[in-house]
Amino acid sequence: MATIPDLEQDIIERFGPHLAYSSGVRLETGIEPDRLVQTHCCFCGQQCGIQLKVKDNQVIGFEPREDFPFNRGMLCPKGVKRYLQGSHPDRLLSAYERDKKSEGGFRSVTYQKAVERVAAEIKRIQSEFGNDAFGVLSGASLTTEKTYLMGKFARLCLKTANIDYNGRLCMVSAAAGNKKAFGIDRAANPWSDILKSEVVLIAGANVAECAPITTNYVWQARENGARIIVIDPRITPIARTCDLFLPVKPGRDVALFNGILHLMIEHNLLDHQFIEQETVGFDSVAEQVREWNPKRTAEVTGISEKAIRQAAEWWGEARTSFLLHARGIEHHSHGVQNVLGAINLVLASGRIGREGCGYATITGQGNGQGGREHGQKCDQLPGGRDISNPEHRAYVAGVWGVDAAELPGAGVDAYEIFRKIDRGEIRGLLSICFNPKVSLPDSKFVTRALEKLEFYVAIDFFLSETAHHADIVLPGSLHEEDEGVVTQIEGRVIKINKAVDPPGDARQDWRIIQDVAKALGRERGFTFSEPREIFKELRVASRGGIADYSGITYEKIERQQGVFWPCVSDDDPGTERLFEKGSWNPIAKGAGRFYFADGKARFNVAQYAPPAEDVDQEYPIILTTGRVVSHFLSGTQTRRIGPLIDQYPEPKVEMHPRLAEKLGVEDGDWVTVESRRGRVTLRAHVVATIRPDTVFIPYHWAGNQSANLLTISAQDPISKIPEYKVCAVRVSKTD
Repeated sequence: MATIPDLEQDIIERFGPHLAYSSGVRLETGIEPDRLVQTHCCFCGQQCGIQLKVKDNQVIGFEPREDFPFNRGMLCPKGVKRYLQGSHPDRLLSAYERDKKSEGGFRSVTYQKAVERVAAEIKRIQSEFGNDAFGVLSGASLTTEKTYLMGKFARLCLKTANIDYNGRLCMVSAAAGNKKAFGIDRAANPWSDILKSEVVLIAGANVAECAPITTNYVWQARENGARIIVIDPRITPIARTCDLFLPVKPGRDVALFNGILHLMIEHNLLDHQFIEQETVGFDSVAEQVREWNPKRTAEVTGISEKAIRQAAEWWGEARTSFLLHARGIEHHSHGVQNVLGAINLVLASGRIGREGCGYATITGQGNGQGGREHGQKCDQLPGGRDISNPEHRAYVAGVWGVDAAELPGAGVDAYEIFRKIDRGEIRGLLSICFNPKVSLPDSKFVTRALEKLEFYVAIDFFLSETAHHADIVLPGSLHEEDEGVVTQIEGRVIKINKAVDPPGDARQDWRIIQDVAKALGRERGFTFSEPREIFKELRVASRGGIADYSGITYEKIERQQGVFWPCVSDDDPGTERLFEKGSWNPIAKGAGRFYFADGKARFNVAQYAPPAEDVDQEYPIILTTGRVVSHFLSGTQTRRIGPLIDQYPEPKVEMHPRLAEKLGVEDGDWVTVESRRGRVTLRAHVVATIRPDTVFIPYHWAGNQSANLLTISAQDPISKIPEYKVCAVRVSKTD
C-alpha cells in the first residue's frame, strides 16, 4: 500500500502544489475514525467544505467533502494539514498568570481564579480611569455568534467605546469603497459567475497562494475562452498563466484604473444606458480621469502604454466580465481610492448584477465577511448598522433591553487603540483571536505599548507572541471545538459543526466571555446556553439592517448548503446575486437595484496620491509584503504544523536578478533589509518574477524575522487600514 507521502506527492504532481487535493482522493492513516464531521476549513475566507475524522475526542485526519458547492472536495495545503494543530504540545490546556518572580514566565492557575482576576482588574481600571480606559480587540476568524457577542460584551457589559478587530488589517478599505459605491458591503456575485465571464480582471490578489481554490474558477473561465488580466508588482502564480500582465509599481493602482477609464471614455467603450439609468456621478469622474492619458499613466504606474491600451480594449469590449481584488490594492494609505477606481471600471461597463457579470473582494480571514457585519467594529452595531445613527442605536438597544443612551459612541480603530495605550488613555486590554505584535505595522511601537498596559488578558488556544505580554491567559477553543456560522468569500452564510470538545481546562470562547461578565456581576444579556441561542438573538438584532440575517436558520443553512445574505424571512432563500433587475432591497424599497434611497450606484472620484513613504536616495527600494501558500496571517497556527513549515520554513527576501547583481547578492545569501523603523536579516530569494525596484517579504513570522519591524503605520484616512504594501527600504548583503 502506498504511504501517505507517496500519495501526497502523486497528487501534487498531477494537480499542482496549489490545488493539490482532488475530490477523488482519500488519505488513509490506518486508524479507523469513530465518525466523520462535515464542517469547513479554519483558515481563509473561502471556507472550503471539509470532513474531519474524529476518534476518542481527537481530530485524526480529514476526508474531502464533495457536496459543498464552492470547493467540491478540493483543498489547498493548509486545508489538508489543518487537523494537525489540535494535538500540538503548545495547545493551552489551562489558564496562566504571569509569574512576577520569573522574567517573562507564566504559571498555571485555576480557570476560576483567572476569571476572577480578570474581573477584578476590569473593575479597578474602570473605577479609577473610566469605562473607556479598558479596550477590546477581537478577530475576524471567530464565528459570527462570537463576533456579535464581543461587540455586545464591550458596549453592554464593559460600556467601553474602545473595541475594534483585526479585520481592520484586512477588509475595511474594500468595505468602505463598496458602501460608497453600492451602499452595501458584500461580494456581488457567486463564484460560479466567474466561469461565464469573457474577461476576468484580478487586481492585487495572489489567488494561487492566498485563495487557492479561486484559481480553479479562473482557470475554468480561461478554458471557456475568457481572457485573464492580472495587476500586480509580482508575477504571482496566477499571473504566470494570464493573458495580460500589468506589473504596476506598488501604490499606483488608482492611477492605472483612472488611465483605463480614460481610454474607455475616449473610445466610447461604455454602457451609456446603464450609466444614465442606474448610476450618479459619472460626469465628475469623467472630468477627473481626463488628465490620465496613456503617457501619464505609464509614467506613474511603470506599465507600458501598449499594455494599458490592451487592458482598456479587452475590458471595455467584453460582453461579460468579473473583477476581483484583494489586499494588494487595499493595504495602502489610499486603499479606499484604489477600490473606488476599480469599481468605476465595473460601473462604466454596466457589467454587474447579472449572470457572468460581477465584482467581488477576495475575503482574507476565515470569517472576514461575517466578522465585519455584526458589531465588533469600532463604529458599528449588528446588521451593519451605524453606531452614530440614533435610529440604529434605538433599535439595537431595544433588542438588548436597555436605553439607547446607555450605549457608548464610536470608538477608534485597532492601531489607534495602541496609540491610546501609549498615551496612557487605555490602561487595560482584552484580546481574542488577534496577534497584533506580529500583524500590526511598526511592531517595535506595538511592543512598547503592550509593555505599558497595567493589565492585559489574552484569550487564545496557543500562546501567541502578543500573549507573552499578558497578565492572564485564558485557554480558548479551536474552530472544530465549537459550532456557529461564518460568511465565506461569496457572501454565503455557512455552518461550522462541532467535532470535538475543548481539551483540559480550555473553554469555548463565548463561555469565557460570559464567565467574565458573570464575575463582573454584569451577566444580564450574557446567559446564553449554546451558540444557537446567540444566533437567534443576532437574527433579531440584524433585522432591517443592511446585513439582514433574520431569515437565516441553522436548518436552512444545512438544507441549502449555505444562505446568501440578505435573507429577510423564513421563506426567503437568500440573495445569491446582488443588484439584479427587479431585486428587492430594503433601502430603495423597490425603487432601484443599489442600496441607496434612489436605488442608484455611485461613481466616486478616485484621487491618486503617492504612498505615504516613497523611495529616496537613503532608502531607494520599495518593500511590499504578503502571504505564501503554506502559512496564514501571523502564523500562530501554521507555524505549528510541521508539513506547512517544511514547505516554507522561513521568510525570504524576494528580489529581481538585476537588483541582486547590483547588490552583489546571489540566491541564498543573507541580506539585511532596513527601513526607518527597524531591520531584518533574511536569506535572499532571487527571482525574475518581481519588479527590479521592489522586494517582497512574507509577514507570517515573528521576532527578528518579522516583516512588520519594517512597515510603516501610515493609514488610509477613511478605512484606517495600514499601508503594508509600500514602504521605503535599503538592502545590503550581510557579511
